[in-house]
Amino acid sequence: MLKRTIYSLAIVALIAGCSSGTKLNDTPVVDRNAGQGSGGAASGVAPVSIDPNAQTAQGPVGVARIIYFDFDSYTVKPEFQQLIDGHARFLKANPNRRISIEGHTDERGGREYNLALGQKRSEAVRRSLVLLGVSDSQIEAVSFGKEKPAAQGSGEDAWAQNRRAEITYR
Repeated sequence: MLKRTIYSLAIVALIAGCSSGTKLNDTPVVDRNAGQGSGGAASGVAPVSIDPNAQTAQGPVGVARIIYFDFDSYTVKPEFQQLIDGHARFLKANPNRRISIEGHTDERGGREYNLALGQKRSEAVRRSLVLLGVSDSQIEAVSFGKEKPAAQGSGEDAWAQNRRAEITYR
């Protein structure tokens, strides 16, 4: 009986120690931007771009960034050569720009297999760019395997969209 009483008192003390006298719902809300318009434009602070390459951050204009692959393949198809040429010209003209080539697969196959296949796809695109004169130091090739699908579902349409390499400018 004494043990129960001690435990009960300990629990009551713990609960009492955790309680607070401050009522969160009674805190007044003050609008510090009242009268300044939306976004606080009256502050007089202009946006500043610290990226010297901001005008070229998106890469070449009018050139797609996705290369699609056949099932269980990492061969770059001839129809994507013009796309790769466009990125190669842009990267050679902008030697300070960097890209990441992300290899992806469809959902079929094991995790390790798909990571390796995604890496082979990104490396195939990287090699194509290097052969066209792009510096290897401008390119990073990575694999996401089946972890970042572009299309959900199980069927040839979704699988075809997921078998890809994406070029991302940094």
